[in-house]
Amino acid sequence: MQWENIKHYKASSFQRLVGVQPATFQAMVKEVKNKIKKKPKKKKRGRPFRFSVEDQILMTLMYWREYRTMFHIGGDYGISESAVCRTIHRVENILSKSKKFQLPGKKELEKTKWSYEVYVVDATESPIERPKKNNTGIIQAKRNSIR
Repeated sequence: MQWENIKHYKASSFQRLVGVQPATFQAMVKEVKNKIKKKPKKKKRGRPFRFSVEDQILMTLMYWREYRTMFHIGGDYGISESAVCRTIHRVENILSKSKKFQLPGKKELEKTKWSYEVYVVDATESPIERPKKNNTGIIQAKRNSIR
């Protein structure tokens, strides 16, 4: 799934496929692009990223939403597993440092007027008593007579 293939989808289809609304996706792209531009111009080491920011965010969303391994994502994009790992960690760090994409914490949820009910089901296994194996239940005489 690459950006060029899915950018023309309707909003509902886009959300079903990617997991976020197009407006949220564009806000993520804008945040990552701004963060990349703000970095001081140093001598860049290593090879630059081969994919656009949109594709990098799609890789991260695939990893989060579909629980795909980095090996499989790398296979789809034609890059190594370590390159996918670097890309995902880079995007995760940028998005987590910007406070726009964080879920509310426990204290925020407690302040709301909503109440939640939790049902706990005890599904632990209980051991079953079974008869112990010993030699008294076996009659040796019958074994000898079968031969």
